[in-house]
Amino acid sequence: MMSQMPQPTALSRCPSCEEPLEAGDRFCGACGYDLSAVPAPPQDHPTIAMNGSSTRPSEAAASLDWPLAPEPASSDTPAPVHRATDIRGTDSGGSELPHPDTESAAAQQPGDHPSGVQPSGGQPSGVRFDRPPEPDEYPLAPPAGASAGPVVDPRTADLAAPVTPPAGTKLCVACRSGHVDSDGYCENCGHAQPRERDHMEQELGAVAAVSDRGLRHHRNEDAFAISSTALPDGSPAVVAIVCDGVSSATRPDEASLAASRAAGEALLAALPLGTHPQQAMHEAILAAAEAVNSLAEAPPAHEEPAPHQNAPACTLVGAVVTPALLIVGWVGDSRAYWVPVDRSSPPARLTEDDSWAAQMVAAGLMSEAQAYADERAHAITGWLGADAYELEPHTASFKPDRPGVVVVCTDGLWNYAEAAEEMAEVVPLDAAERPLHSAQVLVGHALDGGGHDNVTVAVVPFPAPPQGAGSA
Repeated sequence: MMSQMPQPTALSRCPSCEEPLEAGDRFCGACGYDLSAVPAPPQDHPTIAMNGSSTRPSEAAASLDWPLAPEPASSDTPAPVHRATDIRGTDSGGSELPHPDTESAAAQQPGDHPSGVQPSGGQPSGVRFDRPPEPDEYPLAPPAGASAGPVVDPRTADLAAPVTPPAGTKLCVACRSGHVDSDGYCENCGHAQPRERDHMEQELGAVAAVSDRGLRHHRNEDAFAISSTALPDGSPAVVAIVCDGVSSATRPDEASLAASRAAGEALLAALPLGTHPQQAMHEAILAAAEAVNSLAEAPPAHEEPAPHQNAPACTLVGAVVTPALLIVGWVGDSRAYWVPVDRSSPPARLTEDDSWAAQMVAAGLMSEAQAYADERAHAITGWLGADAYELEPHTASFKPDRPGVVVVCTDGLWNYAEAAEEMAEVVPLDAAERPLHSAQVLVGHALDGGGHDNVTVAVVPFPAPPQGAGSA
């Protein structure tokens, strides 16, 4: 009968699992702890009294027969160490727990409750964890198809020791011991490898470029091409092309790569023949447009044609620097800036966007601040692609009267330094001597600002240095 049941101690929380209890509970509803076996709380004897004086221990505490610790045989002999598993204990009902040496706690006897809670007289009396002991070490299994032999553990491998992968394969950037398969995963540790276009850097003496995926995009849809050649009179000509794939189109990464390569190759073919750099730039943009258009005509074999999707598209901006002339060309909203070495001279933006915001400003309908604050500001009105309304390559020629650098970039950078004065502030003072370092700094500026888009920038010193001259 209920009146004959032992009354549990009034508790607000379970002594075993700290779960809240309700009045009248005899067992914890969460872990099954037997609350009737909980001893009454001892009387409170604070160590420090409210007035700061120490209280004297109770007579019961003073009369406890504490075991004496064994004295070591000699001063050189360390004190014995006791493990937690050596200590005998009791369960919540007062029964002695089996010792680990005589009975494994992980062994489950026939009839054990599947949940691990052992019934006693129809009521749970405790919790048991039927989990095998964990090993101290976890040996690595060899990759599928690997021949028998020792497996390199990346946790203990000598990371300083150079490992040369077989020809045609790459080494894992994580464990530095496994080879990367065709899908981009390590055959040893399974780590996904960074894609080649996630971060790219290139330096060719008088020009350098850096491209980064950014912090928000799942892939890098920008591309660049830098090169140098000689004009018919032997003077140098440096080329930088930067393209930004249109994310709303199909395969924008392929479009930007095809356009940058086609434009760069066209300039390298035309400039040594004596074609005027401005005319060469115009023809290079047309060649880039044809390369992007061809992507719409021949989709990859692994993809089904999708008429409802936009054709591959991208923007383009490029610069050609000679000892006396600076040429820029563009379609879309990627930009080129002029930053003089002497920062007391004003910088300048050399391109005008093919965008909704630029059209509003040109028509006098909005101020520049109002237009670029609008959510439609970055809607482009010109691009390279099969579905472009009408291709109108823009080119311009300049003759700077002082040395400086040309910054050729996508909107992933100029979103964080839009005005020419803002761009000049983040361009390092030694950009003309260290173009690669300057490109790295500019990409870092965009990433520090949030990196919401792919970021690509090329830095080209003006005037073009003699052939063979490198950066400091």
